[in-house]
Amino acid sequence: MMTPQGWAEIAVTIGLAIALGWPLGIYLARLWKGETTWLDPILRPVERGFYRLAGVDAEKGQGWPAYTLSLLAFSTAAFGFLYAILRLQGALPLNPAHIAGMAPDLAFNTAVSFVTNTDWQFYAGETAASHFSQMAGLTVQNFASAAVGMAVAGALARAFASHRGATIGNFWADLVRLTLYLLLPLSIVIALALVALGVPQTLAAHLDGHTLEGAKQTLAVGPVASQEAIKQIGTNGGGFFNANSAHPFENPNAISNLIEAVIMNMLAFACVFAFGRVGGLRKEARALVIVMALMLGGAASAIYAAETSPTPALIAAHVQTIPNMEGKEVRFGAASTAVFAAMTTGASDGAVNGMHESFTPLGGGVAMFMIQLGEMLPGGVGSGLYGIVVMAILAVFVAGLMVGRTPEYLGKKIEVREIQLAMLAILVLTASALGFAAVAAVHPAALKTVSAKGVHGLSEMLYAYASATGNNGSAFGGLSSNPYWNTTMAIAMALGRFGYIVPVLAIAGTIAAKPRLQPTAGTLPTHGPLFIGLLIGVILILAGLQYFPAQALGPIVEHFQMLSAVDKS
Repeated sequence: MMTPQGWAEIAVTIGLAIALGWPLGIYLARLWKGETTWLDPILRPVERGFYRLAGVDAEKGQGWPAYTLSLLAFSTAAFGFLYAILRLQGALPLNPAHIAGMAPDLAFNTAVSFVTNTDWQFYAGETAASHFSQMAGLTVQNFASAAVGMAVAGALARAFASHRGATIGNFWADLVRLTLYLLLPLSIVIALALVALGVPQTLAAHLDGHTLEGAKQTLAVGPVASQEAIKQIGTNGGGFFNANSAHPFENPNAISNLIEAVIMNMLAFACVFAFGRVGGLRKEARALVIVMALMLGGAASAIYAAETSPTPALIAAHVQTIPNMEGKEVRFGAASTAVFAAMTTGASDGAVNGMHESFTPLGGGVAMFMIQLGEMLPGGVGSGLYGIVVMAILAVFVAGLMVGRTPEYLGKKIEVREIQLAMLAILVLTASALGFAAVAAVHPAALKTVSAKGVHGLSEMLYAYASATGNNGSAFGGLSSNPYWNTTMAIAMALGRFGYIVPVLAIAGTIAAKPRLQPTAGTLPTHGPLFIGLLIGVILILAGLQYFPAQALGPIVEHFQMLSAVDKS
């Protein structure tokens, strides 16, 4: 049953993420604007060294085409580097468990996954990836992909702050500064905290222990804490172990669980606060934070309500009257699992401390819907900000249609090109998530490895492609790896990342070139309750029109099937 303690856990977890996001947002704004920070005396020489080695002029601004090409070139090189590591890991050092190289299709899927900040895993990390692959490959991309997302958000923030600007920043400077001054220091602090709480950090392959019955047990270990820290801070989500944050070596206790849930959302909120400071639009930024918090809290509440209800069939059979604990870590309970599920699917993170497939149909459906909303509530680091700004642009366009005025947002006229680009970004996500799922539902190669039949199997496929396209990375479960899934999901991940980023950067370019206007009596205020309600309405209606039919064929009909089975009994 729901309890005051459970509600308090949800409120405190979300509240801490927002509270920590505010000071981090102030600091992040300084990085986006290229201003000095308290770490400059230590890190400034290192930063300059990177620029000299790469031959980069960090002071030279880039227009949106150059910024986009730099980002795509970097991501392509990162993919090639990671793919090579995964294929050759059997011959590379730091492989005490003698793990062989990954198969070509699995290495392709994994490399795309980590470069796109998705971290979908069709493998068990403790048995399929060497320590070298985990550290030099996967963990490095956790830093790089998070920095790329925040770089795009910074470019968009500078675009709204500019007045007839020709550039949106320098991608290489953004990438270096965000990694060096923000992600690395935060990861060191969090990793040390996790080590103190019991998370392993070692180059050993395993530990030998004994059970209470006296049997010998071999436990896989490795450099877990360092990957766990950036996995959550950067909303990456890929676990060192197959069980992810349900594994006691990744998430030992209630304190580590709270830390992991909070840090996977704090930088997403920080990006919004920084957006407001860069453009001098703090009230407007607070409105976006309120939208994110309300939607996140609503999702956590819905999952909590669904997962604290006893399973109807077991009640009818007089077997069980307690809440549905299937798929949940008993160390954390229903409330912590519910808020973790909402925050990971709302944050484009993908880490899990429970099995979403084992949730009730409505609980799993809400988690899926949070991904389908566009991963903006609060979204991934950077991607949450530019995702909700795209929705805000559509919201003011709708308002402009209703009153017959040219829409404005944050002092910039929103015209045909911005709306076309915004719709392109959204349609890429929808076409990928639903299109691939539709094909998989009738393709023999896809159906061959789906464990469940009927509506639950459809939910598995819908969730998988929504997670891939939304760059979330969490799995509903029930799917086994094969070349078809590895290839199509890799394509979906790339489309969801770069098919969205390119239109966003194009929007940034057109917005930067526009004059910044002062509000007039006819300007729609974008910081009050009216706009907050309008934005929530646009998000829900747009997502509902796109995804409700699919949800109705999956989680919703499964819920009624569950109730029908009870009625028949």
